[in-house]
Amino acid sequence: MKNYFQSTMLLLMLAGFVGCQPTADSDSEAPLTDANAPLHLMQPEYNVPYVVPEKAEIVEVLDRVHGYLEATTPTALVDKDSGEEVTDYDAIDGETVFKAGDFRLTSYEWGVTYAGMLNAAAVTGNDKFANYTYDRLAFLADIRPYFLNLDEESGSRYAMHSVLHPGALDDSGALCAAMIKAKLAGQSADLDPMIDNFMNYISHEEFRLEDGTLARNRPMRNSLWLDDLFMSVPAMAWMGKYSGETAYWDDAVKQVLQFADRMFNEEKQLFMHGWILDMEEHPQFHWARANGWAVMTLVELLEVLPADYAGRAEVLALLQKHIRGLANYQSPEGFWHQLIDRNDSYLETSATAIYVYAIARAINRGYVDAKVYGPMTLLAWNAVASKVNDKGQVEGTCVGTGMGFDPAFYYYRPISVFAAHGYGPVLLAGSEMIELLENTFPKLNDSALIFFPEEVTSDGPIFYVE
Repeated sequence: MKNYFQSTMLLLMLAGFVGCQPTADSDSEAPLTDANAPLHLMQPEYNVPYVVPEKAEIVEVLDRVHGYLEATTPTALVDKDSGEEVTDYDAIDGETVFKAGDFRLTSYEWGVTYAGMLNAAAVTGNDKFANYTYDRLAFLADIRPYFLNLDEESGSRYAMHSVLHPGALDDSGALCAAMIKAKLAGQSADLDPMIDNFMNYISHEEFRLEDGTLARNRPMRNSLWLDDLFMSVPAMAWMGKYSGETAYWDDAVKQVLQFADRMFNEEKQLFMHGWILDMEEHPQFHWARANGWAVMTLVELLEVLPADYAGRAEVLALLQKHIRGLANYQSPEGFWHQLIDRNDSYLETSATAIYVYAIARAINRGYVDAKVYGPMTLLAWNAVASKVNDKGQVEGTCVGTGMGFDPAFYYYRPISVFAAHGYGPVLLAGSEMIELLENTFPKLNDSALIFFPEEVTSDGPIFYVE
């Protein structure tokens, strides 16, 4: 039906346009003016495709990403010095490392990728996406006991150290949430020891301020990093669902609201990237990806909280404000800038992909109005899709970034196809876009204007706009 209307519209537009052209025997071609042509039918020259994508087109992007990652993230161990593969796990020692690939299997970025693969499987029905996650998490579960038997000083840090001995929320939260999602989706491997270890770190070992807010002491003491919302809260949220222990939900809600109380700018409706307890003034740099981690945290928490749960209404209101704030700063190309409110900073892919996922999820769950936010989300997805190259690599992603208090720190961060932060968000975004297309039939503004001929005269069709 959609293709019929689009084709009909194009034919009608062309008919009207041609009917108003100068005659062929004119001495010279007259310029198009409002008097001799329906200028409202002229097509803009968009930098990013301004169309409603088909499901098959989105799936093709996801397939490309999957193919690249399947080929470049092996599940194997090797000896660090000889490079020989270690297949007998009893032979694992301090010199045993992961076989080199383009990305690390135990990073927080790959926790996002594992979750994205699960979402892609759910909406496409293609098990290859879920199997990517199941195979790698099962591999980690299989090798875990052998590394656990090593003395910490023997070199276990070369492979599984961050899994066995997490020392930061980065080590824990995203991987933990992905493992819980995998178990809930039917993963048979024994992931519970790793899940429990991660949750123990998040709940009991990570540094907190006096009011219980998760914080860091590096590089500055008593510092809040917006990134840490995502490195902790989704794991708490999904652990509450997995275990049935609502204390995890209580902590998750508390973290969101206490971070927001310090770091959410009500005027711009954006989060600042960092906040330091001992500073009287808090410089505000609205880094795009950190705002992405925050908005994704909110939709992840709302996904599992019961409708009447204490604090849920406040989390939902915060999400709605944040989405409005983000919408105010989207670029004409569909992307968001590295520093959201500074449009001379570069356009960044990973943050844009996260916003696509979070806003599309918010539309799909009825948190925000599809008529208001559908077109901008479609535009943003088209922008993201344009950055997935033929190999399946994601271009335009900022590399890992600390917290800074000067603009140059953010403006000049490099971009790379090997920045792992881009891949999970693209998988999540594409998956949620498929659901959006199936549920709400969104339209871009041009495609919402359907022209029907009211009557046909000798001068061509006369149109009205519906």
